Amino acid sequence: MKLNIKYFASIREQLGISEEIVVVEVPHLTVDALRSMLASRDARTADALREGRPVRAAVNHQTVTGSFFVCEDSEIAFFPPVTGG
Repeated sequence: MKLNIKYFASIREQLGISEEIVVVEVPHLTVDALRSMLASRDARTADALREGRPVRAAVNHQTVTGSFFVCEDSEIAFFPPVTGG
């Protein structure tokens, strides 16, 4: 399954990239599983997407929970929570 992954704000700065195409060889994948898979690639990605760090996700421009299942050709965005004031 081919996925378009986008990174925003401090996550993008940590990784040094704003987006990438990832091909995964699994029929079903949740956002949390994708995040864990990406984090397992190297130390920099592990720190940016580590479990326990508040990271929000959107699939095809809709905010989702970690248990949401992604499908072929989805756009998944990872970003830190936004605060305002």
